[in-house]
Amino acid sequence: MTRPSAVPPPVTAVLDASSRWLPARLGEVEEGLRSAVASYGERLGADADATLAAGGKRLRPMLVLLCAGEPGGDASVRAATAIELIHMATLVHDDVLDEAPLRRGRPTVVASSGRERAVAAGDLLFSRAFGLLADAGDARAVALLSAAAVALARGELAQRHDAFNLSISERRYLDRCRLKTAALFECACRLGRDDDDLGAFGTEIGLAFQLLDDVLDVAGPPERTGKARGTDLLDGTITLPLIEAASSDPGIREVDLQALDPATATAICDRIAATGALDRVRARALEMVASAKRRLDGAQFKPEQRQLLGLVADGVVQRYS
Repeated sequence: MTRPSAVPPPVTAVLDASSRWLPARLGEVEEGLRSAVASYGERLGADADATLAAGGKRLRPMLVLLCAGEPGGDASVRAATAIELIHMATLVHDDVLDEAPLRRGRPTVVASSGRERAVAAGDLLFSRAFGLLADAGDARAVALLSAAAVALARGELAQRHDAFNLSISERRYLDRCRLKTAALFECACRLGRDDDDLGAFGTEIGLAFQLLDDVLDVAGPPERTGKARGTDLLDGTITLPLIEAASSDPGIREVDLQALDPATATAICDRIAATGALDRVRARALEMVASAKRRLDGAQFKPEQRQLLGLVADGVVQRYS
C-alpha cells in the first residue's frame, strides 16, 4: 500500500479512521498517477513527474473513492486518478499564467523548465486524464469531467477579466469560485455516485476550501503556504477577504493594485487583517462546511462512508485553522 506523498494531518485522520479498503485504493491511485505520466520522453515526463512529486492533499480522489464506497472497484480508482490529473494540470497552467516561482514550497515547472515546457506538461496531464476514462469506455465519467473542465476554463477567464477590479461584488466572486474551484469538488463526488445531495456537498466544501485558501494568502506565513503573503494581491486577484475588508475600510478601494510590490502587498495584507475580514470569511467557510455535512443526511450511506465524508469536510477547515 502506497500512501499519497506529503499527506497532511487532516487526510491522515481520514485514512486512520477508515477500514483497509480506502488506504489501499488511494495507493492504487498513486500508482495510477505515476503510470499515467511515465514513458513520455525525458523532458515531458520529468516535468509531469515533478508536478506529481510535489504531492498534495488528494482530496478530490478521496471524495471519488468515498462516494463510490468499497464496491466502486477499479472504476472508482480510474475516475479518482483522472480527476487528480486534471487538478494537477490546472495547477501547472495556473502557474504559467501567474508566472509563479513556487508551488507547495517547490519551484514550479514554469520556473524550472520554462513556459513552453510547462504548457506541454499541463497538456499531457489533461490528455492522460481523459485517455484513462476513454480507454475504459466510461462515457459517463468523461462527460462529468469534461463539464468540470469547461467550468474551470470559464472560471479562469472570469478571474482574468476581473483582475485588479476592486468593484467586483461578493456574488461575482462566489460565482467565479463555483466555476474555478467548487466544480471539481462537485465532479469528484458525482464521479463516485451521481447524487444531487452529494453534488451539493462537494460544491459547498469546494467553496469553503477556496475561501480559506484566500484567507491563507493574506494571513500566511510564507513557510506554511509556500508562497509570499499577498500573492493574490500582486496578481490582481480579487478575493473575499479583500472585498470584506473594503466594506469596513473604504480607503482600500483606492489602492492601486497594479502598483504593488511584495513589501506594499504585505502592508495591505496587514490592513485587511486589521478590519476583522479574515475572521468573517473564516466564519462563512465554517457555515458552508456545516451545511455540506447536513447534505449527507439526504444520501443513503453506510455509517463509515458518512463518518469519513464528514472528516473530509472537517479537514478542509483544519487544514487552514
